[in-house]
Amino acid sequence: MQQDFILAARMMGAQDNRIMLRHLLPNAVAPILVLCTLRIATAILTAASLSFLGLGAQPPTPEWGAMLSDGRQYLVIAPHVATTPGLAILITVLSFNLLGDGLRDALDPRLRV
Repeated sequence: MQQDFILAARMMGAQDNRIMLRHLLPNAVAPILVLCTLRIATAILTAASLSFLGLGAQPPTPEWGAMLSDGRQYLVIAPHVATTPGLAILITVLSFNLLGDGLRDALDPRLRV
């Protein structure tokens, strides 16, 4: 808490509550929001991976990893059975990663020219 803007606020007589709400919170929201979107993508990929290995939710609960695992045996006959959940995982994880990157670019003042 030794940032210049915090020290300046203290010099002007601002209380801790005001410093938290007016100075720290607005500067912390953007990185937290970006981190959350990237963590959602990681959580989806982790859940799909565990489900693929049989460690996720048990049937009849639908999970993309379990669908991908079940579709392996039909890969030659009906490739869409395995590729559809794989593409769904890919598109969802990629979308959250791109959303996080876009939010970082839009909200990070250090990246603005």
